[in-house]
Amino acid sequence: MTQQGKTVAIVGGGYGGAALAKALDEHADVVLIEPKDAFVHAAGSLRALTQPEQWAERMFYPYDGFIKRGKQIREYAAGVDAKGVTLASGERVAADYIVLATGSGYPYPAKTRTDSTAEALAHFKETHAELAGAERVLIAGAGPVGLELAGEIKAVWPEKHVTIVDPSEELMPGYEPELRTELHAQLEKLGVKVRLGVTLDDEPAVEPGRAGTVSTTVDGEPIEADIWFRAFGVSTNTGYLEDGLAPLNRRGQVPVTSTLNVEGHGHVYAIGDVTNVNEEKRASSAGKHAEVVAANIIAQINGETPASVYEPSPVRVAIVPLGPELGVGQMPSENGPVQLPLESVIEWKGRDLMTGYFDQAFRLASA
Repeated sequence: MTQQGKTVAIVGGGYGGAALAKALDEHADVVLIEPKDAFVHAAGSLRALTQPEQWAERMFYPYDGFIKRGKQIREYAAGVDAKGVTLASGERVAADYIVLATGSGYPYPAKTRTDSTAEALAHFKETHAELAGAERVLIAGAGPVGLELAGEIKAVWPEKHVTIVDPSEELMPGYEPELRTELHAQLEKLGVKVRLGVTLDDEPAVEPGRAGTVSTTVDGEPIEADIWFRAFGVSTNTGYLEDGLAPLNRRGQVPVTSTLNVEGHGHVYAIGDVTNVNEEKRASSAGKHAEVVAANIIAQINGETPASVYEPSPVRVAIVPLGPELGVGQMPSENGPVQLPLESVIEWKGRDLMTGYFDQAFRLASA
């Protein structure tokens, strides 16, 4: 065990930040700066919407359940420099090592719109009631979120009319043709209507997730629904870095080295969606980033040279469940990308959305 005494400030408690806080908890004095009252397993959010009684509470893991020595400060960061973090309150957290792990924003319901678990649970139940009474559902965006949402809706309400629209000419561009063929076949089996190469001419007047008369046009053609959801619009959460710790790219991402140091800073790291690593931004990648940074910080605390490097996969990786019994996946192999069999998609993610894995990792208080 590494001797304590060095402070590591981790800004953000999502997939990467939570995993890193847990990994470093016995090696350093961890300060997790995160306004939420619990780690949110966002991959479960769409099923929490369609089945809130069974799934909503399973998404949330209080930080004190797996951070034993360290502490959480429930605040937003207002700025970061090489020596510490300035909080929104104006208070200062000095640190020997700093890790940026604030992730990205995404429209509800894929990500919660509150820092309170109790409020988030109420939102899921409220939107569930709105969705339950809607006969026609419109989803704007045919990326993994839009596809998963359609699958979750159809798993609970197979009779609902679900339409997805997206400006892309194909589903999941950049993935293997076999995956896209299987995806189309499954969506057809579910009765999901997919309209590609088109966009909403005007955003519906009714708020996303609210029942009401949704009336708009797609390339001039009328389209109507009883509720709609926005499944596009990711944003990188790096506004607190605009004062110049490092030059952000046009997506607001932080430049990092192969050791995941912020360029020009030997004791500052970045992990997860905030990095400029050229890869799909996935929870699994953030977890791997955390492993690399944990090893490097422990090495530095011990007076050693950090040698752990991160190498992104040359193959696009995804597991996209369409409810608990359908879905597609692509993984790397020695011979390039391979399509996962349906049984593996269901076993690895579809059936329990990986809650078993996170229960084991982050529910230590009840273990």
